[in-house]
Amino acid sequence: MSLDTQRLQPIINFIWTVADDVLINKYLENQYQDVILPMTVLRRLDLALEPTKETVLKTYNEFRGKLDNLSGLLTSAQHGSGLAFYNTSPYTMKKLLDDPRNIDANFLDYLNGFSENVQDIISKFKFRHQLETFERTNITFSLIEKFCNPKVELSPDKISPMAMGYMFEDLIRRFNEKTNAAAGRHFTPREIIELMTHLVYLPVKDKIQQGTFLVYDPCAGSGAMLTQSKHFATNPEGEIKSKASFHLYGQENTGEMYATCKSDMLLKNEDPDKIKFGSTLSEYGFDPELKFNFMLTNPPYGTSWKQDIDNLNVGTGKKIEIKDRRFNLKIKNFKGELEEKCLTSRSNDGQLMFMLHMLSKMKDPKDGGSRIASVHNGSALFTGDAGSSESGVRQYILENDLLECIIQLPNDMFYNTGITTYIWLLTNVKEERRKGKVQLINASSEEFYQKMRKNLGDKRVEFKPEHIQLIQDMYFAFEENEYSKIFDNEDFGFYQITVHQPEKDENSKIITDSKGKPKSDNSLKDTENVPMKESIADYFKREVLPFAPDAWYDKTKMKVGYEIPFSKHFYQYIPLRNLETIAQEIFDIEKETDGLLKEIVE
Repeated sequence: MSLDTQRLQPIINFIWTVADDVLINKYLENQYQDVILPMTVLRRLDLALEPTKETVLKTYNEFRGKLDNLSGLLTSAQHGSGLAFYNTSPYTMKKLLDDPRNIDANFLDYLNGFSENVQDIISKFKFRHQLETFERTNITFSLIEKFCNPKVELSPDKISPMAMGYMFEDLIRRFNEKTNAAAGRHFTPREIIELMTHLVYLPVKDKIQQGTFLVYDPCAGSGAMLTQSKHFATNPEGEIKSKASFHLYGQENTGEMYATCKSDMLLKNEDPDKIKFGSTLSEYGFDPELKFNFMLTNPPYGTSWKQDIDNLNVGTGKKIEIKDRRFNLKIKNFKGELEEKCLTSRSNDGQLMFMLHMLSKMKDPKDGGSRIASVHNGSALFTGDAGSSESGVRQYILENDLLECIIQLPNDMFYNTGITTYIWLLTNVKEERRKGKVQLINASSEEFYQKMRKNLGDKRVEFKPEHIQLIQDMYFAFEENEYSKIFDNEDFGFYQITVHQPEKDENSKIITDSKGKPKSDNSLKDTENVPMKESIADYFKREVLPFAPDAWYDKTKMKVGYEIPFSKHFYQYIPLRNLETIAQEIFDIEKETDGLLKEIVE
């Protein structure tokens, strides 16, 4: 499902002018979005309620005081809005303009008329904090008038939730660029979401035609992954055409994004209570026993989760011991024995903690299992030495045969970063040919993207439908070629051994302990990573002893490590040019410079 972003630009541009026309000299530039974003959402909700306004008011005036709870009536199709929300104020945004002298009081009445689920949205935007400034600077009328302009076409009938998410993210990106602030972490280009949804749903296309399925994003942002993935699965003109019920769940800890996401869930008649506010890692908003069929996310990477650690940590001192079963998992030690370990990544990057969180929410394979698509940067592949939590997360994933495929994306795909990113595909219901295997797909070269005519922040390249199809075809083919490699799970594991060499005195005599064993020279101590498939003894004999004949390693103190050196597996050696070629080029240059080089050398 493609999104015509060019069609949205005039609307975005007009909304952008509101800041320069109305807010300038009233607000600081870094405060513009505190007004523009909630006003955009409110106008969108306002337009959705306009057709049923009179019906809602009639029902409200007839039954208030007679029934304790009017919500059921006011949201019904016959007597109310036919949506999951309503407004009992006599005003709409357009009607507010009919009484300019009392517009501030009436606007407050209008806001207070919204149902509780919209009150939560207004609260998360902290929008009521702005009303005093509106009144003091006398901009309320101008602001509302701008948003009622026909050029601001925000009706949900004409602007889909996916389009709305794009518009919001583009506005935030512009605000952040204007104030030199870092762009939001929740921006995932729509074509990447499209690729993710294809690879999550299409492999189980035949199994999701009927029934009920739960879809979850623990870092929901504007909700685009949720709404776009459901549309892909249920679109009657799409590839799947599922008639099943898909229930969308999400959690978001940024107030403005939570409010945006929840507002579009309301407009889509999704259950707004399935969108939770707060940190997924330390304030998970759903029943711990709830499991999901599909999970798609782009978690924050390179972002601190120290506050979550502080909220979860019940240990003392420097040792982190989180008593949370999401992060306490059994992995094998070097003896092959299962040991429970608290896996907590370093405090300045919590991306792998979201991975563990999602793994804990997978349905049992007996109940159909789960499929996950998650975007990560390179550190998730290799950061952390043997024995570290990061390595432990990879170990748990690979030992339990949960990793299906990793796809390297082109650089410069995201609005806020040009770094290399990867899509991880995980499942606990692998098809037979993929069991015990991992596929790596390198989609970073020019064959897989198109350069954009105009950059959007740091985003300089994009996927077209043919690029998505190309990647998709390689995934389903599950064959090796220039861009696709297939490995055993164990290919990414290794044993880390510490290599010791004896201490020697000034006469080069080996120093021994009381038992006559050589003492280890700390200055010569080193480590070796032995591939898991290889005999440690054979490796040591081949790679160490020829260079250090007296070396040894302690067989009782080895560590298990896992890393996925993606670039190494796709490295292409470019041979050095021979001397004759280089010499000929020099002579050619000399001729071009009429012997100048010869004069300089002589």
